[in-house]
Order: sequence, then structure tokens, then C-alpha cells
Amino acid sequence: VQLQASGGGLVQAGGSLRLSCAASGRTFSSYDMAWFRQAPGKDRELVARISRSGGSTLYADSVKGRFTISRDNAKNTVYLQMNSLKPEDTAVYYCTAARGFAYDYWGQGTQVTVSS
Repeated sequence: VQLQASGGGLVQAGGSLRLSCAASGRTFSSYDMAWFRQAPGKDRELVARISRSGGSTLYADSVKGRFTISRDNAKNTVYLQMNSLKPEDTAVYYCTAARGFAYDYWGQGTQVTVSS
């Protein structure tokens, strides 16, 4: 599976962005999908994860109520809608394909910068 993330950019605090991650291959629907982020000097952290069917999601406490993960298996794409952005959301965001606890495939990352 090859993953291509897009949609990052510079936004003011309180604004919104939608990240997209397009997957190649015909096995997209066999993977859970997730978004991680990594801020400078910090460890990579899980932001959100969605099940293969899209029926189950989980979020980091820091983004609950502000971010929404979704997927379109017909388009082989996973999304991250980010609302009410804060400067602390500034990071490189990565999409990944997961099976169980193994995150097998990673996209190249897209930069999100939130100005105060």
C-alpha cells in the first residue's frame, strides 16, 4: 500500500483544514487507517484511527470534539477534518495503514502550521 497525504497548510488559530490520504492498491479496505502527528522535538503521537468499515473511531484526548476521521473505501481515501485549530496542533501529519498494533505503511507527511 502506498499512501499520499495532502491538504496541510498555514491557518490561523480557530480555523479549519481537511487532510486527505489517498492509497494505492486494492487492499485499502482491509486496513484500519490512522493519522499520527509529530511536532518539532516531540515524539510521534496517534491523533485518530478508524476501522476498516469506518464504523469505529478513536481519538487522542487532545483532539476529541475538534477533529473527525472518516474514510471512503470506494475512493481509497481517508480524511481528517480539523476544526477549531490551535497553535499546539502544529506538526507534520502522517497517515498510516494498520493491522492490529502494527502500522505497516506510512505516507510522506503533510505540514500543518497554526498561527496564534
